[in-house]
Amino acid sequence: MRLVILGGGESGVGTAILGKEKGYEVFVSDFGKIKDKYKQVLTDNDIEWEEEQHTEDKILNATVVMKSPGIPEKVAIVKKLIAKGIPVISEIEFAAPFTKAITIGITGSNGKTTTTMLTYHLLKSAGLNVGLGGNIGKSFAWQVADDSYDSYVLELSSFQLDGIVNYRPHIAIITNISPDHLDRYDYKYENYIASKFRITMNQTEDDYLIYDADDEAITEWLKNNTTKAKLIPFSLTKTFEEGAFIKDNIMKVSINQEDFTMETETIALEGKHNMKNAMAATSVAKLMQIRKATIRESLSNFQGVEHRLENVLKIQNVQYINDSKATNVNATFFALDSMNAPTVWIVGGVDKGNDYNELMSLVREKVKAIVCLGVDNKKIIDAFGNVVDIMIEVTNMSDAVKMAQRLTEKGDAVLLSPACASFDLFENYEDRGNQFKLAVQNL
Repeated sequence: MRLVILGGGESGVGTAILGKEKGYEVFVSDFGKIKDKYKQVLTDNDIEWEEEQHTEDKILNATVVMKSPGIPEKVAIVKKLIAKGIPVISEIEFAAPFTKAITIGITGSNGKTTTTMLTYHLLKSAGLNVGLGGNIGKSFAWQVADDSYDSYVLELSSFQLDGIVNYRPHIAIITNISPDHLDRYDYKYENYIASKFRITMNQTEDDYLIYDADDEAITEWLKNNTTKAKLIPFSLTKTFEEGAFIKDNIMKVSINQEDFTMETETIALEGKHNMKNAMAATSVAKLMQIRKATIRESLSNFQGVEHRLENVLKIQNVQYINDSKATNVNATFFALDSMNAPTVWIVGGVDKGNDYNELMSLVREKVKAIVCLGVDNKKIIDAFGNVVDIMIEVTNMSDAVKMAQRLTEKGDAVLLSPACASFDLFENYEDRGNQFKLAVQNL
């Protein structure tokens, strides 16, 4: 059995470790450079690897191929593999059969990292033997090879879900769906929606699908398609016999004829979107039969996620907020919606087919100036040029922050919420957020 891995990052190296342990002949091929720490791991484990090339003779003889989520299916080598009928799967699909642990799979356009971290925090605080993986932290496959957890909380992107065949989470969450990554889905929103719903395709009557009942794309899909999983909705506007909702500033979660209630003001996370994340995570905690006192305590002491509406510093009574993780319009919508002060908005990056119209009313209401931080800002300028009085273009984070500071008065806020991917000027959204924080500290 020959396992070929395309991509020598965290998921690729984790899969290589697990594959080697399970008796596969393993080969790792990366078209870019492999980080030194991963090269060391591969070498120490006697796993063959190459970088900055794909040697076809060593790839097209695979029994199975694990493709890193960042590699599109349109890439030449992937097309050749598919044409030869060689299965091309994701890390999650490869690793899942090698563990008896139950998995909680969490996907969505926004909120999935916060929901994943909060769910993990709830289960860990209850003393469960639980791992955290998927799109976050240590590779799931690597953990399956090295550790023996009873359950895993996995953040799953649409790209990871595209590569599943039999994977079945016991509990699935879809936080929301809004247009994102459309460049990978032939600019067809319905393809992206279908990709997200792959999370439930193998679920049975014994499994659960927790979903946002306020989300149009989700409710529309559920109207026209079926899943065998037991449905658990959550909502800010509707109430349910079974599900989660908020009424009179009380969060109520009813599952298996048992209720959990908590005042929303005692929940550490703020903002409407975070109430939804809290409802989703609490629904998992109830299904996992965690004590009410533990859930209450965990929800009130959760610290939140770095680069997601993260308060950085207050300088001369101006609050600087890092929301670098907002890589699409919907995430930025939540950020702008939560702003209570006149805002200088730093926006821009690699556009993924964004439609900025849905931000228009919030920009009119809350944004006093826009700082464009990207290589190509034309779409943003076209959208908001007549909406705000001041619009400035910069090409690095230091200038963006300095310019933003000049445009503020006491009581204002500076919000980095790019609505775009970061790859034009930064390594990733973490690098972008860290550079923002550093630039703010240097003011």
